Amino acid sequence: MESNIKIGVIGYGYWGPNLVRNFAEIPGSQVRMVSDFKPELLAKVQSRYPSIQVTTDCRDMFSDPKIDAVAIATPVSTHFDLALAALQAGKHVLVEKPMTVTSDQAMRLIDEAERRNLVLMVDHTFVYTSAVRKMRELIANKVLGDIYYYDSVRVNLGLFQHDVNVIWDLAVHDLAIMNYVLSSQPYAVSATGMSHVSGGPENIAYLTLFFEGNLIAHIHVNWLAPVKVRRTLIGGTQKMIVYDDLEPSEKVKIYDKGITIKDNSESVYQMLIGYRAGDMWAPHLDMTEAIRVEALHFLDCIRKGERPITDGEVGLQVVRILEAASQSMKRQGRLVELDLARVAA
Repeated sequence: MESNIKIGVIGYGYWGPNLVRNFAEIPGSQVRMVSDFKPELLAKVQSRYPSIQVTTDCRDMFSDPKIDAVAIATPVSTHFDLALAALQAGKHVLVEKPMTVTSDQAMRLIDEAERRNLVLMVDHTFVYTSAVRKMRELIANKVLGDIYYYDSVRVNLGLFQHDVNVIWDLAVHDLAIMNYVLSSQPYAVSATGMSHVSGGPENIAYLTLFFEGNLIAHIHVNWLAPVKVRRTLIGGTQKMIVYDDLEPSEKVKIYDKGITIKDNSESVYQMLIGYRAGDMWAPHLDMTEAIRVEALHFLDCIRKGERPITDGEVGLQVVRILEAASQSMKRQGRLVELDLARVAA
């Protein structure tokens, strides 16, 4: 393969322009073709990037021997067919989140990529932010001690989707972050939700994830909120984290706060709870755009033949949780057990 990796991008709606911009700007990569079924969107590509070929038929991309890799930024219902066709055409694949609509589809893509020795990467963008990587480092180094809980809120007004509910649209981000920063996997999930648009998918949902030990996670997502909130609290035995993605600079704050527990010598049934309030500090974070870090990682994995941080297995784990949460929501919050270990085909 030439050092200059040639990229095709399918979908130029919301996320596609960001992919095109970054791959076009990165030395060593070249966007050769963009595909979208809307001619008016392709006209925007031609206006901004005259050297990039455009097509309404993505099969032109698959049949082009000069294209090394394909980035897919289309509705989730199309991910499997497009990614499978790209892999079968010998192209490396970067696919938008969530990876697929079913875990069976995800496993088939993983198998296809492995059989052909191709890179399959899922676009869990937040994993490539400096803030999320810092949280993983702090937790791995036991700065927080043992983790008690992971509690996140991701709400805003819109955009209402017609093809997926709010957990597949918004909670997918929090699940990807949670899986990355925590060292353990949940064994069960309970979810409740509600639709406030007749015939539409659920626009508000609450997920509770259960782990071995006393770790619990809760995720609240909502398309019908008056304000935009992107906040996660992580509590440990030693310290606590507040992660606010809307903060311009101090996105991660570590608080030296918590409780101390002592036996009450007067009663075996009671514990004495003390409260510790120390300093807060915010680590320096690299503000490089996450999608650029992600694009560089994708290109690096292609050149070196390495497995991405957010590979197909990671995408599969998130899809399995989303599937289980959807099942639980249909059963009014009944607990659904998870088996996130890869089942050999």
